[in-house]
Amino acid sequence: MLVLWCPDWPAVAAAAVAGEPVGRPAAVFSANRVVACTAVARGDGVRRGMRRREAQSCCPELAVFGEDDGRDARLFESVVRAVEELAVGVEVVRPGIVAVPVEGAAGYFGGEHGLLERLVDEVSVAAGVECQVGVADGLFAATLAARRSTLVEPGETAEFLAPLPIRELDQPETGRAELVTLLRQLGLRTLGAFAALDESDVSARFGMEGVLAHRLARGRSERPPSRRRPPPELSLARAFDPPIDRVDAAAFVAKGLGERFHAGLAAHGLACTRLGIYATTETGEQLGRVWRCAEPLTPLGVADRVRWQFEGWLKVRDTSARPRSGVVRLRLEPEETVEGRSLQLGLWQAASAGGLRPSTEDEGLSGERAGRALVRVQGLLGPESVFTAVLDGGRDPAERVRLVPWGDRLEKSAQVDANWAGRLPSPSPATVFARPVPAQVLDESGRVVEMTARRRITAAPFLVSFEGGEPREVLSWAGPWPVGVRAGAGHARSGTRIRMQVLLADEHEAEEAVLLRFEPHKNPMWTLEGKYD
Repeated sequence: MLVLWCPDWPAVAAAAVAGEPVGRPAAVFSANRVVACTAVARGDGVRRGMRRREAQSCCPELAVFGEDDGRDARLFESVVRAVEELAVGVEVVRPGIVAVPVEGAAGYFGGEHGLLERLVDEVSVAAGVECQVGVADGLFAATLAARRSTLVEPGETAEFLAPLPIRELDQPETGRAELVTLLRQLGLRTLGAFAALDESDVSARFGMEGVLAHRLARGRSERPPSRRRPPPELSLARAFDPPIDRVDAAAFVAKGLGERFHAGLAAHGLACTRLGIYATTETGEQLGRVWRCAEPLTPLGVADRVRWQFEGWLKVRDTSARPRSGVVRLRLEPEETVEGRSLQLGLWQAASAGGLRPSTEDEGLSGERAGRALVRVQGLLGPESVFTAVLDGGRDPAERVRLVPWGDRLEKSAQVDANWAGRLPSPSPATVFARPVPAQVLDESGRVVEMTARRRITAAPFLVSFEGGEPREVLSWAGPWPVGVRAGAGHARSGTRIRMQVLLADEHEAEEAVLLRFEPHKNPMWTLEGKYD
């Protein structure tokens, strides 16, 4: 993959629109904080995340601009057109970054080095902006290579990434800031240090988000390379009368189209990662652009990219490049999809344009609608018909989740992070039974496995059955762990019990991990407390 990157694009675009001279420091602000600044401003001490007053104290002559995605996309269209003059298959990642499959174009220009030189010259002449180009395996590594103007040889991506700082995982629209902060606190300062961890350990500690980041740190693609070509009926087309020739009209239409497009894919269990936007004008001109996305697109993400593309088509600085008439037909094409589980949202959680993080406005509206619906259910079935789960303190998985009636204050009855003696370590069972299921645990000789006075088991478990069912072989086990007593206490006493994790086989050659509990004061008896995924 070849990536062309225009440094500090939001600040460069804002200064160009305002007619500011190239040498004047400039910065773009959102919520009174710097989100992008020019190299001149950085030389004076301005940094991303600074408050406006602090930035202006470092650089009194700083030109201040507001964030404007439409402006950034509109000006970036000239860069994309310049790249298209030399390569096919151009995909816009976001305003400021385009990606190109390198093989075909490199062969035409006599190799990758020749292509890189021509691209930099073409963008400089045609668009009047500076850019940097990089080549590596995968979009993530190629983007980092572009920021360092590096050509990474095939198969050497992991070695290229290893010494880079761990903060590189926190790219725009990925929402990995919390994960990166946690990794730094754990002493993982480079991508190589993170990549050296075992993937199973990463999964157990950081979940799916950590596994995806771990794949990137190892030089692999975030998603598997194989893609399912979506069926033609998932494309969405709409005709317009009168034609659309204004960006505000396009933005109004884009919201509804984004929701319909996303719903059509979701009905087939899919989510879009490469979006094709194709338009036909009143005079028959054919316009098209493909947007590549770091995360599966949400409805708002689709709408934003349609709006940005219309900004580029209708307001490009080069008037000769604008369409000669309005758009009469628009088609959205899912060029690449992944399984819908790649985009896992909450019950009524909306998401932002680029990734999985909810936008404040959409999350508030969605939450308000859900709240009204739940209150209506309570009016029909009673106040005890709708509950909210609260993570509470405790030793057992079942007692750590407390149900609070909808509308009541979500107060915790115990300290969640307290050092509960005998508390089950993470991960918790995926299924916890309200009433423990009776179980029988036998050793290799067919005798019942029990607990000694020192909270040990009498023999290794060999067979386990539940509620008189067929015995299942124990493949492996861990434990036992005492519950309800402090470490270093004496012999078992009334109320003391132990837990044991067991991996069982079944007739279909599958495996199932379960959590067992033994309570000597109940006859004695083993019970099934929970199951793991």
